[in-house]
Amino acid sequence: MSGVPHVSNWLSGAYVSSSAERIPVVNPANEQIIATIDATTQDAVHQIVRDSVSTFKSGLWACADAPERYAVLSKAATLLRARIPEFVELETRQTGRPIREMRAQLARVPEWLEYFASLARVHEGRVTPFKGPVINTLTRLPLGVVAQITPWNHPLLIAMKKIAAALATGNVVIVKPSELAPLSVLRMGEIFKEAGLPDGVLQIISGYGRETGKFLCESPLLAKIDLTGGISTYRAIAPIAALNMVPMTAELGGKAPVCLFPSLEVEQAVKAALFASFIASGQTCVTGSRLLVHKDIYDDFMQLLERRVKELRLGDPKDARTQIGAVINKASVERCSAFVERARNDGGTVVCGGQPATIEGKGFFFEPTIIETHAGADLACNEVFGPVIAVVKCDSEDEIIRIANDDTPYALGASVWTNDFNQAHRVAAKIEAGIVWVNGHHLNDPSSPWGGFKESGVGKENGQEAFESYTKLKSTVINYGVQPTWFDPEIAEGARYG
Repeated sequence: MSGVPHVSNWLSGAYVSSSAERIPVVNPANEQIIATIDATTQDAVHQIVRDSVSTFKSGLWACADAPERYAVLSKAATLLRARIPEFVELETRQTGRPIREMRAQLARVPEWLEYFASLARVHEGRVTPFKGPVINTLTRLPLGVVAQITPWNHPLLIAMKKIAAALATGNVVIVKPSELAPLSVLRMGEIFKEAGLPDGVLQIISGYGRETGKFLCESPLLAKIDLTGGISTYRAIAPIAALNMVPMTAELGGKAPVCLFPSLEVEQAVKAALFASFIASGQTCVTGSRLLVHKDIYDDFMQLLERRVKELRLGDPKDARTQIGAVINKASVERCSAFVERARNDGGTVVCGGQPATIEGKGFFFEPTIIETHAGADLACNEVFGPVIAVVKCDSEDEIIRIANDDTPYALGASVWTNDFNQAHRVAAKIEAGIVWVNGHHLNDPSSPWGGFKESGVGKENGQEAFESYTKLKSTVINYGVQPTWFDPEIAEGARYG
């Protein structure tokens, strides 16, 4: 494609093309091709995995001491922070998200590198209270070569959550970013190299998920797979991983309830709903995509919500005034339209929005949409991954809790909004979700474990839980006084067996 830059895989410390086939990366806001990437073949993937195993066994990084890992990851954070404006522009172009959102989100991404660098530096083993003259030390070791499959909706943030934890613990990492938005992740290779990461410790490969991602996850040489994606992707990968005895962490999506109670001022409730529902045009795993509103504030809430949603500025993501950007592609527009149509057929009422949109005839946009529906409806139960939000009127606290827990197979995030202190604690304790926010939504920190229950996945990102998930625990038992006399001809009284 003449004039379109090609971005090759990042392999062994350099950009190296691994395939003659090219995949276009499209700006969803104007449908322009902004780059091409490799469609990495099966043979190439297998060779990359073998090379990565050799790198791990060399001990270049696996045996590096904690101060060295700390220094490299900390420097990478400093280098990334200095280049945030460049990554903001790139993420805006490849995802279609408003630049205002990207500036806020990416400014925090270096914190993940700093947090896991610090964990690596201060992490200590343990000595158990083993009975007798025995010292039992517990140490954590890197797993080996780990595969990370990352999505398009938060390309750099989610990749960095995974990469930072895996590198901090000494693993060799192979990242396969989504072919829809891989460019920011590919650019991180050069930052890690400049920071001093040994060549080959971080490999970044491109390709279609159904091909390159599948080839990677099929390898029996992997020590772990960390996936953020859909349940169908997990179900395709998990049986193969199980056969190869490769453990998995999987973050698979959600249908977050936003529980709005009558002690809340209506204006605050509407602000809460807007923030929970329309960040990233609803394309996040914790989008507040079902508003469970107590009947005592329902009518006033709906009147103000309709006005505020109609006022949201849908437009060019590069314009700092834009509040609603693009969805990722045409298929996403069609998915949103299909949900709206099913909601109508299910007895729902479209309060506002409900239509595809363009900017000057181009781009993949969908109007921010609010639909009044009922518990158990398709829209109230299933993930849209777009700006189409279900509103359900609820009669009581108990009904809000029941619908929040029972109406969907997902249990990733939920938020409880109330000015009643006792109610906040009571409801949060009863909500079944991996993350429950009280009077907040979308709040994230590298120290705070992130992951859900039920079909929202297994395992955690963030925190010590993620750090330890990239390690294997070794127990060393040092005997300095228990004599092996068990089978002596005359067994001493009190001889120890175990």
